[in-house]
Amino acid sequence: MKSLVQLKTELLADGVIDAAEVLELEAVLFADGKIDTEEADFLFAINNAVSGKANHHSWETLFVKAITSYLLEDENSPGEIDNLEANWLYTKIKGDGQIDETEKKLLNNLKDNAKDFPANLESLLK
Repeated sequence: MKSLVQLKTELLADGVIDAAEVLELEAVLFADGKIDTEEADFLFAINNAVSGKANHHSWETLFVKAITSYLLEDENSPGEIDNLEANWLYTKIKGDGQIDETEKKLLNNLKDNAKDFPANLESLLK
């Protein structure tokens, strides 16, 4: 199986994510049934690099699904976004200086599915 570094290089070669790349990403990321911190960071790096490009619509779906899984299906705070997770997400979203449509969809999905939605994340939706 490819490393995340190899995968990132291949994915970003043409600057957009197509449907076949989304399928490959999903297979690699969910191979063990969960998203870990390294994979979540990787997804944000990819999203920042392809934001605003003509990506296949399934990229957004995978991004939202994977980050939601990372935050809400963890062992420490299942169904909740704890303070560490909220701060991590806030930093990831604000890190590139913009909140793109994919990140907005992620925030809205988390708001709809988490037991609580932290105030610092709510501020990103305004």
